[in-house]
Amino acid sequence: MVLKHNNQLPNQHFRKQWARRVKTWFDQAGRKKTRRLARVQKAARIAPRPVDGLLRPAVRCPTIRYNMKLRSGRGFTLEELKEAGVKRKEALSIGIAVDFRRRNKSNESLELNVQRLKAYKAKLIVFPRKPSAPKKGDSEASEVASAVQLGGALFPVQQLAAAPEARAITADEKKTNAYMKLRYARSAARTLGAREKRARDKAEEEASKKK
Repeated sequence: MVLKHNNQLPNQHFRKQWARRVKTWFDQAGRKKTRRLARVQKAARIAPRPVDGLLRPAVRCPTIRYNMKLRSGRGFTLEELKEAGVKRKEALSIGIAVDFRRRNKSNESLELNVQRLKAYKAKLIVFPRKPSAPKKGDSEASEVASAVQLGGALFPVQQLAAAPEARAITADEKKTNAYMKLRYARSAARTLGAREKRARDKAEEEASKKK
């Protein structure tokens, strides 16, 4: 490299106190083992409950940019629990998360989560507190004996198909002019006030003639 002009010679001290600014990752394997043991201990601690934890609802992401995607939410609304026939105080005891703040803004989301709750209840096995004295709502002894802990995801959220299925265009659709339909709708919206005023004036004029 050819240096020009009367400038200071490059003499950067990159190795000065380098040990202060170096981040090492020598414990990566150890941390991996620690996390794995913690997962195993948690699974043993909460058994026979599912490893994934509580059942969560399927909700839409916020904002217009991401609202086409479904994801797991915080908890089910009180309306969803009521439709599925689950008591609000009983829900947490049988592994269902509850969110008292969320509200249902569409029937689609309500139906989706109600079906989710019903599918969960159909596969649910409720262990009695005292095996010798089971209460109403507890599962049969044979189901309890054959129960195993669920290790994977608990009812993972499935993305709904966004695009409609391909089909043949009908004869009526071929005759329809979509551009003109939009133009007529736009024109009707623009001239709505003028047309209403004209009709109102005409009615008043006819009323004055009758007098």
